[in-house]
Amino acid sequence: MSRQHIGDKMSDFFRQMVKDIGDVDTHIAEDGLHSSEFSGAIDTGSYILNAALTGSLYGGAPNNKITAFAGESATGKTFFVLGIVRQFLIDNPEGGVFYYDTEAAVTKDMMNDRGIDTSRVIVSEQTTVQSFRTHVMRTLDRYLESDERPPILFVLDSLGQLSTEKEVSDIADGKDTRDMTRAQLLRGTFRALSLKLAKARAPMLVTNHVFDVIGSYMPMKDMGGGAGLKYAASQIVFLSKKKDKDGTDVVGNIIHCRMNKSRFTKENKMVDVRLSYDEGLDRYYGLLELAEKYQIIKKVSTRYELPDGTKLFGKQIMKDPEKYFTEDIMHQLELAAETEFKYGKVGIDEVDDTQESELQDS
Repeated sequence: MSRQHIGDKMSDFFRQMVKDIGDVDTHIAEDGLHSSEFSGAIDTGSYILNAALTGSLYGGAPNNKITAFAGESATGKTFFVLGIVRQFLIDNPEGGVFYYDTEAAVTKDMMNDRGIDTSRVIVSEQTTVQSFRTHVMRTLDRYLESDERPPILFVLDSLGQLSTEKEVSDIADGKDTRDMTRAQLLRGTFRALSLKLAKARAPMLVTNHVFDVIGSYMPMKDMGGGAGLKYAASQIVFLSKKKDKDGTDVVGNIIHCRMNKSRFTKENKMVDVRLSYDEGLDRYYGLLELAEKYQIIKKVSTRYELPDGTKLFGKQIMKDPEKYFTEDIMHQLELAAETEFKYGKVGIDEVDDTQESELQDS
């Protein structure tokens, strides 16, 4: 009996087994894992951050997963999230957003200033882990039971500000004690949430605070809230910043984004994105460095040499990026991004036009 015949026989056996089990959540892997399959991404507004998250300039935050942005105060966590919310609503004209605001920081004017359609954003101010858990689980249950399921995005901003019912009660009673059950409550919350979000094909964005790890050999930072989010999130991006200056004037921030955890790309990769006070997130920032690394655009002394032989300073290119990052250069950069960020290093020449088209379509 040939190996192929044996394989076909076993395949039929397992398919019959799945049929006999009769469980809608049990599948043959070859047919797709349904809930856990990658189902596209939401553009972050930055090509290089998209690449760090999913290995494609045209990717971004995964559609049916939990993505966390963690950093110190004023590192752009809420700004990143609002940018993704805006893009999600643009890409999904019938979609909506549930925004859980625990800091009372997001206003209608702030959303309007960022071009967000506030008529499709439901803001829910939650104080405790228990109230957030109850609200989001009820929302997901109702969504899964509905015959019509428009695209939906969940945002928790921020995890670090969620208290517990015991902590609120203790403060009201004048007690100065710490609730040691908070981390356990958060673990249970994200255990229940992760698979339910996947079944609903609903992404969740979470912002969180970081703290310095005391006693570590090297300076380290970690997220608050215990291990619940660490296990549940598919992507965790640590954010830090430095001032972006034009001469002596501070015109924005350069945000360092480190992939602390990633199920789609190489971990610990670092990319920089530019956050301007006047223009917001710079879509093309970081591409020049990627192009130089892969010899798509060559550095000649203090200038860059484009494929047509034109030599320009970096600032000249970045002032009019759509002119200089041509379709051909963007094609080469897409292949370079796969090599740079995806697991299992892919040679640039090995990725064909069909793969690039599929990435853009997703």
